[in-house]
Amino acid sequence: MTTPHAPVVLDIAGTTLGDDDRRRLDHPLTGGVIFFARNWVSRQQLTELCGEIKSLRPDLLICVDHEGGRVQRFRTDGFTHLPPMRELGELWMKDALAATDAATACGYVLASELRACGVDFSFTPVLDLDWGPSGVIGDRAFHADARVVTMLAKSLMHGLLLAGMHNCGKHFPGHGFVAADSHVDVPVDKRSLKAILADDAQPYGWLGGALSSVMPAHVIYPKVDAAPAGFSARWLKAILRGRLGFAGAIFSDDLSMEGASVAGSHTEGAIAALNAGCDLVLLCNQSLNGGAPVDELLDGLTAARDAGRWQPSEASEARRLDLLPQSAPLPWDELMRQPAYLQALAKLP
Repeated sequence: MTTPHAPVVLDIAGTTLGDDDRRRLDHPLTGGVIFFARNWVSRQQLTELCGEIKSLRPDLLICVDHEGGRVQRFRTDGFTHLPPMRELGELWMKDALAATDAATACGYVLASELRACGVDFSFTPVLDLDWGPSGVIGDRAFHADARVVTMLAKSLMHGLLLAGMHNCGKHFPGHGFVAADSHVDVPVDKRSLKAILADDAQPYGWLGGALSSVMPAHVIYPKVDAAPAGFSARWLKAILRGRLGFAGAIFSDDLSMEGASVAGSHTEGAIAALNAGCDLVLLCNQSLNGGAPVDELLDGLTAARDAGRWQPSEASEARRLDLLPQSAPLPWDELMRQPAYLQALAKLP
């Protein structure tokens, strides 16, 4: 009997579940599902989709990239358009306390609307520093100052928590310094470990136990390790866990991104990420056109486990389950009348 450990977070092709989706979601290595804009039609459709997923597997973590600004998957049928995080950083420069209050309001609105539709978890906040050259980060970052990023992220995370949602700091140790986009390139950051720890990685240490999970960057820091951070035991085990004391869950970034290609196939990438210290691995946008890459990953990881190429981890599985909400969400119609939600809406920048 192998130790239960469901590390794979996968996606589905459409707005309802097909037979292949149900089969994959029922796979013992599947631990979560991530939604994209193509999975959205309306609140009712999303709520029904989440309900069906939970009826199959109550323990599955239903996730989405929902940060605000240009990274917000659901934008119609009542969902609030949240500002890019840079707006909170700009507000901080005028009134720091108003900015922290607005950040908490953003987190509360974001999480309570998602949870009202059955979504458990959003990959937010971005902790990258706004160094300027990065197009893929850009206005997703709060600020260039790690102290401001930390305070605004902590406030946003407080709002998430008030609505019963955990958080994910990304992209460790920092994606903001490099211009290249790891979706389509393999970025290289040539700074020293000392320089990175003194700036970009600071929020991960300062946020301590408030961080529920972390997503490492598909960036190579050659002065620290030849592998991208998400495939590096030095970054994840020695630095993030050892030096910075992080105890939460670690997600790989999307294994189908170009920045992950240095690890080889999706299966090889998943094995490398799990052995480096990731608890969960994401494979995104591969369920389209039949989803053969998703099946290849599930089959490949199963074979690799049986061959002893990666070891299932009870601790990793416990960290995954800890990300599930512990409270029941407010249904949408009740949320729309809830004083705390209405107050938060009024405080958005």
